[in-house]
Amino acid sequence: MGIIIKTEDTAFNLENIKFQLNNLNADEKNKLLEYLTATPQLDITNNDITLVTGLWDIGRVGRDFNHYIEHFKNFLDIPMKMFIYVPKELEYLVWEKRSKENTHVRIFELSDIKDNLYAPFWDKTQEIRTNSEWLNQTGEHGWLPNSPQASNEWYNPIVQSKMFMLHDAKVMNVFNTDYFLWLDAGISNTVYEKYFSDNKCLDKITPYLDTFLFLSYPYEANDEIHGFDFKAINKYARETVKYVCRGGLFGGHKDSLSQANGTYYSLLQDTLNSGYMGTEESIFSIMAYLEPHIYRRYALDENGLIVKFVEALLNDEIKLENNGTRAHVLPKGTYAPHKTKTSLYMLTFNFPEQIEHTLKTWEENSMDWLTKPRLILLDNSTDEAAKEDNKLVAHQHGFEYISLEGNTGINGGRLFAAKHFDESDSDYYFFFEDDMGLNPASDTGSCRNGFKNHISNLYRNVHEIMAREEFDFLKLSFTEVYMDNNIQVSWYNVPQAFRSFLWPDYDQLPVSGLDPYAPRTKFDKIEVHNEASYISGEIYYCNWPMIVSRAGNKKMFLDVEWAHPYEQTWMSYMFQETVKGNIKPAVLLASPVRHNRIVYYKPEERREN
Repeated sequence: MGIIIKTEDTAFNLENIKFQLNNLNADEKNKLLEYLTATPQLDITNNDITLVTGLWDIGRVGRDFNHYIEHFKNFLDIPMKMFIYVPKELEYLVWEKRSKENTHVRIFELSDIKDNLYAPFWDKTQEIRTNSEWLNQTGEHGWLPNSPQASNEWYNPIVQSKMFMLHDAKVMNVFNTDYFLWLDAGISNTVYEKYFSDNKCLDKITPYLDTFLFLSYPYEANDEIHGFDFKAINKYARETVKYVCRGGLFGGHKDSLSQANGTYYSLLQDTLNSGYMGTEESIFSIMAYLEPHIYRRYALDENGLIVKFVEALLNDEIKLENNGTRAHVLPKGTYAPHKTKTSLYMLTFNFPEQIEHTLKTWEENSMDWLTKPRLILLDNSTDEAAKEDNKLVAHQHGFEYISLEGNTGINGGRLFAAKHFDESDSDYYFFFEDDMGLNPASDTGSCRNGFKNHISNLYRNVHEIMAREEFDFLKLSFTEVYMDNNIQVSWYNVPQAFRSFLWPDYDQLPVSGLDPYAPRTKFDKIEVHNEASYISGEIYYCNWPMIVSRAGNKKMFLDVEWAHPYEQTWMSYMFQETVKGNIKPAVLLASPVRHNRIVYYKPEERREN
């Protein structure tokens, strides 16, 4: 089925088109109709950002609304997920270019702004807007009386509601994204639209949205900033304001939005009640001055044009301004699940039923473990029948199967995983033995050390913690079978000279067994992320499940290699490197790992390497 349209001539040959249409059967005509009327499908390349905007006709003097509509059409070409506020009369514009798979429209009339979203601030805004003292700040013939924030009753209520609209979009989170970015619907008025649609500049913005991003430009003032009394704004900012934060593009990680919205609401309420008003940019500027460690800034030129930021994004030349004295609270990185790659290795030996049993516990914990990482089954089996069954189990559960061609031991498998990961394109990896299960959500109990047996969203949480802190490895369980992480187990395994150096008052090992008074682990700090607590410090290494970074893997296993490593060897080496500050480990303050072997091999078959 097809229609050939020749366009060499000035006009189409309509008779030829009609002839071809008449020769289509009913099914072909329906397919053609579906094709011609289908909403264009945009290639959404960044799945982790929701772009938020809004458009209303407020009868702005000197601006033909058709001008805004044309730029809004350009905006709709941006290949990103969108949450759009528009009145009913403008909804059709959205669906001419967008589909419901990538766009959510919230019908929002001007009356909804006045009576709902901006209702607590409406009366005070109008009172200040019409106050002669406020209007005359710039003189009898100054710019302020003819400005939109003074002459138009809708201007400030709309621009000063942007933060509220962004936050509401985050609360609904219809696309389940981690980042939310406000972008003015008419942005192509000052920024070339192809930067957004064709060059996809915003695909590069997530590394700068760890907390909250503002764009600022230098501003010299004497009496006011956008109508906000200069002395007053300096008082709120607690220093002399020398820059202003733009309202055309701002946003951040979903975890920071509630705090930003709360701070903005409080400042807007306080300043309006005190008789001070500029625009949303006045409040944004105060926020950036008060908490620079949260509200990060990119510095624009004096003209304030956002295009500088966009071009810097495209050229990978973004450098954020100094965040002040509280940089230690900033996340070092962010986990982008649609870009970050993870491998998960399971080491097995001779018993396919053990694999099945453990995988069942992973499913009960979360299907993330079986659907999100690259799965690799490392087979140490010596039983050929078991190897064939292991291949089948691997295939059924989406694992790549790799035979290690004999029993290379636990550490042989561990080292193979380290080298295999190093040659892959993954960013992180997990290593599990086939008897390391995970506790289900129904397990509301605690381990013998009093820590929770289950953490919601464990898979995602440990990735986010690793990115936030840039740990080399994060152990998934505080409580293990024989040892717990409050005991410094490395004490048993380091060389005597190092033991005497670090513990000069307690450097003699027991004659046999374990020492109940062995040194305790030296911890650094406790942090909490999404209800998942973790602690960093001199955490000892062992073969229990952990997540390891690319840099960590190299430092732990590859910079120095042993022909036949033992777990104690690695533990000793990594502890010494940790004390030197070369390796940065942590452990969850939880015990979600469940060790459960249901079939047993002969003691003589157990090998370290």
